Amino acid sequence: MLFSDLASYLERLEKTSSRIEITKILAELFKKTPANEIGVTCYLVLGELAPSFRGVILNIAEKMMFRVLAKAYNKDVLSVIEMYKKKGDLGLVAQELGTRHKALGTSLSVAEVHEELMKVAREGGEGSQERRIEILVNLLKNLDPLSSKFASRIPVGRLRLGFSDKTVLDALSWMEAGDKSLKPLLEKVYQVLPDVGLLVREVKEKGAEKACKGVMPVVGIPVLPMLAQRLKSPAEMIEKMGEVSVEPKLDGLRLSLHLGPNLLKAFTRNLNDNAWMFPELKNASKYISAKSVILDCEAVGLDEETKMMANFQTTMTRRRKHEIESASKKVGIDFFVFDILLKDSESYIDKSYLERRKVLEKTLKPGGPLKLVDYELTRDSGRIMELYLKKVKEGFEGVVVKRVDAEYVPGRTGWRWVKMKQGERAQGKLADTIDAIVMGYTAGRGKRVSFGVGQFLVGVKGGDKIVTTSKIGTGLTDEQFREMKKRLTKLEVKEKPKEYEVHKNYTPDYWVIPSLVVEIAADEITKSPTHTAGIALRFPRLVKFRDDKSPNDATTLKELKRLFELQK
Repeated sequence: MLFSDLASYLERLEKTSSRIEITKILAELFKKTPANEIGVTCYLVLGELAPSFRGVILNIAEKMMFRVLAKAYNKDVLSVIEMYKKKGDLGLVAQELGTRHKALGTSLSVAEVHEELMKVAREGGEGSQERRIEILVNLLKNLDPLSSKFASRIPVGRLRLGFSDKTVLDALSWMEAGDKSLKPLLEKVYQVLPDVGLLVREVKEKGAEKACKGVMPVVGIPVLPMLAQRLKSPAEMIEKMGEVSVEPKLDGLRLSLHLGPNLLKAFTRNLNDNAWMFPELKNASKYISAKSVILDCEAVGLDEETKMMANFQTTMTRRRKHEIESASKKVGIDFFVFDILLKDSESYIDKSYLERRKVLEKTLKPGGPLKLVDYELTRDSGRIMELYLKKVKEGFEGVVVKRVDAEYVPGRTGWRWVKMKQGERAQGKLADTIDAIVMGYTAGRGKRVSFGVGQFLVGVKGGDKIVTTSKIGTGLTDEQFREMKKRLTKLEVKEKPKEYEVHKNYTPDYWVIPSLVVEIAADEITKSPTHTAGIALRFPRLVKFRDDKSPNDATTLKELKRLFELQK
């Protein structure tokens, strides 16, 4: 398929707001795309080159793209910058310059454009910046204006057309069945192998049933994590779950740990491999009785002076690559393992919790960085409360209560895992925090002028839409205000993203693309006639930035409504 044909589909997708119409357009595109190109086509319509766990990042700054456009269309950089200030979109600038320059190139295929962008991503070392510019310049010179519009957005991460992997799964079902009936089957496979490009190609070649048959975890590819739900009381937990296991809840970084011959991966919730953060894992394979495993664990910092468990923010100081050595001396890391998904090519995700725990106990060897999380079985709600109070006293966040006969099912489905966190309810606060998506912000006034941020608007996932639930301007330190501005400036866009539903009362000064996830605490949830979630957070405040989570991991409207019910 020619990239110019793909660009026509991208133009249609950009102009369409209806979710069902977007799904049908994608299904039509997938039907017309050859099997050998459908994988890369899928990545490109999502503004990516590969699934996130592959770590393929273009990361081109806007300043560099100004130079690319100037060189490709024989303009000076200042005139390109002026055009950008007026249009607020590099793609529109590229399209206009291409039209003026009479760029008519239409011969490049989708696969060829993808390969050129991959070359840009692979460039590194001395002189790589100039080589990257040259590749992009030659690419744009060989594209027609409409193709240039979209090819210019991808390197700076601004293609976003208002849909995600889940819409691609809908479209794949429409391609095969003419409706969404195959979505549950496709979703189950995607949860185990979260690579939509691979899935689309397999379905195109084999059909949905054959492509989805016998799928199991693969070492090196993250499985989407199983998540805990919330219930009002230990009594309700026993009522809904029967016999349970009670484990301590840790305030750490959730990791999917993959160990194998010459392989070490540590995937966070957003599917990024952060093994580089943890030099402690270098020899972890010595402490497992297996050739390869996939483990579910929590990385928790240990303050070397006090020998106490550190909080999440302290653990996350490891994300600064150039300071890893010094950070590891100040804050050591222990890896508390609580589940096993795969061992030596045998999958355990369909086994019960108790079966998985038995395998896990035989797999971990003592003495290394991998610590086995303890647990206790009970059918007594009073014992759950006793263990909860005991764990809180020992410095844990609370407990996680797990149904003993439950399989490992990614996401929050059924009453399989339930969390019980420290103290908020007893203090008259909301029973849990919210992982919200930052949607935009207003400029600071008074003292906050120097910060550049006065308030920021947050929302939660309501299906494929992002709906508002609060504006937040309190509870931040001066440092957090400055950090917020630094992060949001990189995400600014001129137009409101398509997936946002926002009442006119909450229109911010600056919109940002859905990328930054923050953890928010609040006193309670109230009904709201203006917030598009229909409910709002009362006295919201920033707890921390969640760099380990993507917008797909954010709290859903369904979960927020559940919290609203729990506080009654």
